[in-house]
Amino acid sequence: MYLLPVTLIIMDTKMLENVIYCLKSGKNCSKLEWEDGDKMSAIRTRYIQEDEERQYMIQEDYEIYEKRGAPMGACTLHYHDFYEVIYILDGEFSSLVDNVTYFLKKGDFLLINRNVMHKYHYVEGKHVRSRRIILWITKQMLDRLSDGEQDLSRCFEERREIVYHFPASQEAVLRECLVHAAMEDVPELEGMKGKKLFDRAKLLLFFVYLNELVGKKAFAAGEEMQIRHELAEWVNAYIEEHMTERISLDALAEHVHMSKYHFLRKFKELTGMTVHSYLNHKRLIHGCKLLREGEAVGTVWEKCGFADYSSFLRNFKKEYGIPPTGYIKYFGGQGDEL
Repeated sequence: MYLLPVTLIIMDTKMLENVIYCLKSGKNCSKLEWEDGDKMSAIRTRYIQEDEERQYMIQEDYEIYEKRGAPMGACTLHYHDFYEVIYILDGEFSSLVDNVTYFLKKGDFLLINRNVMHKYHYVEGKHVRSRRIILWITKQMLDRLSDGEQDLSRCFEERREIVYHFPASQEAVLRECLVHAAMEDVPELEGMKGKKLFDRAKLLLFFVYLNELVGKKAFAAGEEMQIRHELAEWVNAYIEEHMTERISLDALAEHVHMSKYHFLRKFKELTGMTVHSYLNHKRLIHGCKLLREGEAVGTVWEKCGFADYSSFLRNFKKEYGIPPTGYIKYFGGQGDEL
């Protein structure tokens, strides 16, 4: 199991001065304190290094942590069976999600649905000062939080927009929930054993409020903060239309009006992934969806375009570490319960 190092959420200039001093002097910065009038307090968040490449959860239900700087991991397209929220605490950040690159600034929220291809989009010199809260959470956890009262996954599943910037007062409520849930400890709870329950309460409040806010289109980020990639759109559209068929590089290149070698090079530049690997992932994502919807294992391989069951099984086990039957057993095989 990974042990995540600890860092600080900087609350004022005095705290910043202390952090800089510790970094320059080499002293331990994990227990810094700063003075706020007569009050001394220290807020520490779970922290993950920028070169961490892990894109899977260790915990069963959710993980939340702070990340800084330009990430060295997550630079190729990937996807996962849980939801992801990225909140920009400071600086700038950008991400390619499906066919669109989104350019984020302080205060923005990026909501990434399950099994959607995405990656970090590098922009030279732009993300050195980036600080962001990353939240990974499963569908099962959201269902447990709501206890049947409300579908808290609507903000991911039912919205076309995925980037939001809320008015300062609403953002402050959401930020407070995320920051407190990301803390290693909470000064107000010192000596108490209720941190886990406290975290869940904060997450429940966060998602109830978030679902109310994303229903208002005025809060969705404008198109000026995004770039649509026609190449990715064309490729995705072609794959969706011909999912059950054998898809050749020649056919894809012809569809996007490029020579095969120019197409291969441009696609790799955009996605960080080969066309063959991308197509394989899209087929597996579709296969997982069919399995969750109750499709028989013996027929899924054909409906997602694999040559035979053996090829489907080999690729499935390589990607997920379990066979399709194990996937169904693990996720219950009940509709879209993932």
